[in-house]
Amino acid sequence: MYLSLRSEVEDALEAALAALDLPTDDLGIERPPEDVDAAVASSVAFRMAGEVGAPPPKVAADIAAETDPTGYEYVGRVDTQGPYVNVFPSDSYVAETVETAQSEAYGRLPDRDTSVVVEHTSANPTGPVHVGRARNPIVGDAVVRVLDFAGYDVDAHYYVNDAGRQVAVFTWAYETFDESDLPEPEREKADYDLVRYYRKGNEFLKEGDDEAVEAAEAEIDAIMQGLEDGDEAVYERVGTVVDTVLDGMTETFDRLPAEFDEFVKETRLMRSGATDDVVERLRALDEAVYEKEAWQLDLSDHGFDKNLVFLRSDGTSLYTTRDLAHHEWKFDNYDRAVTVIGEDHKLTFNQLDQSLELLGYDTDQLDQVFYSWVNLPGGEGMSTREGTGVDLDDLLDEAIDRARAEVEDRLDDRLRDDDLDEAGVERIAEQVGTGAVRYDIVSKQPTKSITFEFERALDFEAQSAPYVQYVHARACGILGEAADEGVEPAESVDPDLLDTDAERDLLRTIARFPAAVDEAAAELEPHRVATYTRTFAEQFNAFYRECPVLTADDPETRRARLALVAAARETVGNALRVLGVAAPDSM
Repeated sequence: MYLSLRSEVEDALEAALAALDLPTDDLGIERPPEDVDAAVASSVAFRMAGEVGAPPPKVAADIAAETDPTGYEYVGRVDTQGPYVNVFPSDSYVAETVETAQSEAYGRLPDRDTSVVVEHTSANPTGPVHVGRARNPIVGDAVVRVLDFAGYDVDAHYYVNDAGRQVAVFTWAYETFDESDLPEPEREKADYDLVRYYRKGNEFLKEGDDEAVEAAEAEIDAIMQGLEDGDEAVYERVGTVVDTVLDGMTETFDRLPAEFDEFVKETRLMRSGATDDVVERLRALDEAVYEKEAWQLDLSDHGFDKNLVFLRSDGTSLYTTRDLAHHEWKFDNYDRAVTVIGEDHKLTFNQLDQSLELLGYDTDQLDQVFYSWVNLPGGEGMSTREGTGVDLDDLLDEAIDRARAEVEDRLDDRLRDDDLDEAGVERIAEQVGTGAVRYDIVSKQPTKSITFEFERALDFEAQSAPYVQYVHARACGILGEAADEGVEPAESVDPDLLDTDAERDLLRTIARFPAAVDEAAAELEPHRVATYTRTFAEQFNAFYRECPVLTADDPETRRARLALVAAARETVGNALRVLGVAAPDSM
């Protein structure tokens, strides 16, 4: 609805500007100022003031006077406030928004017939996921969800580094040490079980005697060379370790949740010959040089101070080499490719972009979402472990425990006896605790470093996940009580029945949800949806305080307000789902 209204506003403004003999290339469409009860605003008068030779308020008044809403379905009154041209919705817009937003699919945009692959997380399969990298699966999964909701055909991929030295060390250590050489696992989980071998191996390579370390290094090099040579036995050995660790890591991702359509292994690109093929084409480039016993691309003419090494002297490829082959595969199979990656890899990805261009690819179809690390304020209440820091599992456990305590504190005797048993408390604790972690992380711009604080993330009164989740639960509660009384929301609504400021503010916010999805998808910024949910929660709470629903003065108003509550429930529920946060029916 909002997108249709915006399109009509653009047409009406273009016609007005043309009638005034003014340019129509920049309409300045934006959200209205906070104190303006309009659906759409235009700041075009700012830009035109110099050209017209009049102050912006005068230009805005002229444009508004020339803007004719006649013939438009959704454009109502046009007015000004200072330099802004403000467009108010028609009655049909109000009625259709309330009706449309009650659908479970509300906010989902039409199919764009465009395929997108989003690669995210891709942590080395050497142990449990560290909390510092928690932003990758959370932001990555939110990017997948917002693109899907915006009408794209999206696949989520995890690119598995199963051909690097770390994995070779891991494989050697797993085959070398016995259970008796290792400490007890920190969790009964596959990744925690196997990471003990990896740590033991690195400790041995660092502290073992020279002769034993030299022999170990020879075995590790043999594993790496075997992968490069296509040795099926070596692939199988490495796969045993990698797949077992990935199984454990996947259990952690499922808790967030973050789902993957495919785990794409580096070794697939080596076995298919794609890596060898890209190496040959890289060596044929004018920028290819052999220096310091390695083949490199000299990218100095393209603004880079550092060369890109793509082949070692022993003939083994590097991660970036295989990633070039991986991106070629993406370009062959998808219309767009998005990678969610830590900001510490920015230089490497810029070099990758440049290398792909040298290989003849249009990198306009490639986007990166860079993120900064997640920090903890000292790790209070967390189990910090030698060599690993705080794992994501620890963070989720702690969040659920704290959420459980908060929920139990808030339960009065009636709720405890009548509505929630222990299973219900546990369900809410998991939804709120996990939702708090996810929402707090995804709600920030990815490039800004953040410090996760439980008190803020779990504050039911602040702009947090519980604050927004409670809106959905409250809407469900209102509708549930109405259903118990045999009262259903109105199927169609007379706009005159929703005429208070609180009702109109909430309606305008509901109508803007599809635009929030569209903007978030266009910029690959799911935090925009989180920002939207905070505004939504404020508007709904104002409506709840000021507009009685079940005790409304007359049946028609009650059913109209119930329809608005139903629309609000679907809107905030879908917004939370776009962010990957549960929308509880009760809290």
